[in-house]
Parts: sequence; structure tokens; C-alpha cells
Amino acid sequence: MPGTRPGMTKMQLDDSGFLSIGSQNLEYRMLGPRPDAAPTLVLLHEGLGCVGLWGDFPDKLQQAAGCGVFVYSRAGYGKSSPVALPRPLSYMHDEARATLPRLLDAIGFQRGLLVGHSDGASIAAIYAGSHQDHRVGGLVLIAPHFFTEDAGIASIEEARKAYATADLRAKLARWHADVDNAFQGWNGAWLDPDFRQWDITEFLAYIRVPMLIVQGEDDQYGTVKQIAVAQRECYCPVEVALLPGAKHSPQREASEPTLKAISEFVARVFANEKAGVV
Repeated sequence: MPGTRPGMTKMQLDDSGFLSIGSQNLEYRMLGPRPDAAPTLVLLHEGLGCVGLWGDFPDKLQQAAGCGVFVYSRAGYGKSSPVALPRPLSYMHDEARATLPRLLDAIGFQRGLLVGHSDGASIAAIYAGSHQDHRVGGLVLIAPHFFTEDAGIASIEEARKAYATADLRAKLARWHADVDNAFQGWNGAWLDPDFRQWDITEFLAYIRVPMLIVQGEDDQYGTVKQIAVAQRECYCPVEVALLPGAKHSPQREASEPTLKAISEFVARVFANEKAGVV
């Protein structure tokens, strides 16, 4: 079971900085009380995201939930180390199985939830479905992918065109030290023909903690079929917030309803833990 290993030295987390996880140098932000002092929400960003692209959402979430919030950029994103291209099609599995356990140990994570968006939500689901980690009390999955859909692939193809011919590259270059590494690592994997077989629904039946799915009604990368498969395959409680007027990033497009849904879910998880409700 993942956890702080005997004799392991906990690092002192500054408000921002870098973590060395193996050969990776990962940028991070830490808001509120530190993981060894209070419950912590660990935020896992989308396929083109990073620490900076969360905007002020982590700050608002920390205030609304009243616990610590830890945000980091995976390798290949933001100011973190680049990755070798092409990415393996197992890159989300690799992140969940190799990097995330070491990161949680490194920050002294004791108790909290994983909050993932898009690719980050998939990584959180793989982690919870493959690790008996009793420190993780729940999952918040924002616009998760459990399998590929034609509409989502079409939107990713549109992103490739926008990157090559419009201003998407310039916009992303504000946030990523190596913007081509970030974009090609994500886009190249998702548009690989073999990625059509990508499917993580097998992990859903093994998740043993409450789950909240937050999705925009107009999500261009995934339909409500993603929600349906979680409701069908999970044995854990699955709550859903399907938000009108939001697309793939409800934390930006419907910020207040998203914050309300997440903070109320987090409060229920902690209250149930305190009461001894499994």
C-alpha cells in the first residue's frame, strides 16, 4: 500500500517550487495548510494544462473547502521537465502507477482527495482503481475520460489544426516552457490510431471511495456516456454534477457551480470519515 515509508524524510513544502521525482523536476504550488497538518486536495491537470493554467481555481477551492490544495505540472508541461516524444500510449497509466505514488509520498500526503480534470481525471481513476491507498478518501473527476469517443477524437483533430494554423500555439506558449513538447505529447498520443482502443473502465469496479463527476453539458471532448459507464461499473457511490452552459472546463466556464459541487462533496467525505461511515 502506498504511504510514507519508514525512515523517509518529508520535504518542507514552500508556497511554490520544484519536486524531484526520479529524473523528473516538477513544478508545484501549495496553498493552505501542508499535507502533514491537514487534509489536502491534490489537483491533476488536463492534457494541455499545468500549474498556471488552473488560474485562480485552486485559490478559490482552498478557500471554499478549507483544506490544503496541492497543484503540480506533470513532466512535459508548464515549467516541469520535458518528456521524450512520442509519448507511450500508456502515459496516463504510467503517471498513475509510477509518478503519482512517489509524489504523494514526497509531499507527506496523509489524507485527502484527488481532484483531476480530463487526462488528470483519468489518472486519478487509474490510481484509485489500482492502489489500496487508504489516505485517499474520495475522487473528484472533472470531465473524465474512461474510453475514447469519436466526438472527442474529432475535437482533438481540430485542436491540432488550430495549433498549426491559428493562435493556439501562441496562447499555450505563455504557460509551457516547451510548448511543442506539451502539445505534441498529448495530441500525438490521442491521435495515434492505436489509441482508439484506449479504455480504463476496468479500473472503475476497483475504486472503493466516493466519486463526484463534474461535467459540462456541452463538453466537446466527451459525452454523458462517460458518466453512464461510471454509474454502471462502479460499486462506490457516484455523484454527478452535470452543468449547463459549460463545455470541457467547467471550473472556468461554470466556476461557481463547480466550486459549490466540489466543496460540498469534500465536506461530506470528511464528515463521513469523522463519523466512521465507510
